[in-house]
Amino acid sequence: MSTPPKVFHRSVFLDGPAGRLEALLWTSPQPRPSLAAVVCHPHPLYGGTMHNKVVFQVARTLHGLGLPVLRFNFRGAGMSGGKHDSGRGEADDVRVALDYLAEQFPACRLFLAGFSFGAWVGLRVGCADERVAELAGLGLPADSSDLTYLHACAKPKILIQGARDKFGRREKIEALVAEMPPAHARQTTLVFVPGADHFFTGKLDQVDAALRAWLLERHPEFAAGDSE
Repeated sequence: MSTPPKVFHRSVFLDGPAGRLEALLWTSPQPRPSLAAVVCHPHPLYGGTMHNKVVFQVARTLHGLGLPVLRFNFRGAGMSGGKHDSGRGEADDVRVALDYLAEQFPACRLFLAGFSFGAWVGLRVGCADERVAELAGLGLPADSSDLTYLHACAKPKILIQGARDKFGRREKIEALVAEMPPAHARQTTLVFVPGADHFFTGKLDQVDAALRAWLLERHPEFAAGDSE
């Protein structure tokens, strides 16, 4: 597992449509110039926050490659204002996070990652936002959520799923990709982590390896910032 460079933490509050959004920005002395990332957390009604271990690992992997990384709490989670809105208002929260990152790093394209509820909401926004160049979805809740919007998403993306994820069974994820137009399916990398549950318990090193390998294949220049 990679060890990120020295982290410059910046706690910030973003002006969200339902109240301020608590956020944490990681930067480093020499960030890679081409991408800046937003990472979205799992369901807040079940304890999901930006400090979730999967979200933290994704942020750590991205930062280890030199990307600035923004995590934030959806409305009603942590110190964020507002109330949970079943994914509707949360989509606006994601847009606020993207706006902030675009303002802070105007020379960068944006990368959007999300875990579970954060993947369902975040990827929908990221697919539609022209500033977002690439996407990563982890632990997609495919058994209970409508993810068919991904059929129309032509952007490069990696989907990382636990092979034993009870909220997104392998057959549902495979069917989701199989139903994409061929050109969109070719832009989708699907990784199943053997033996992993929804939370990738004991398997976060494999999440790190899969995400980092995919990004390094797409961006060989990031190898200079890869601290492993």
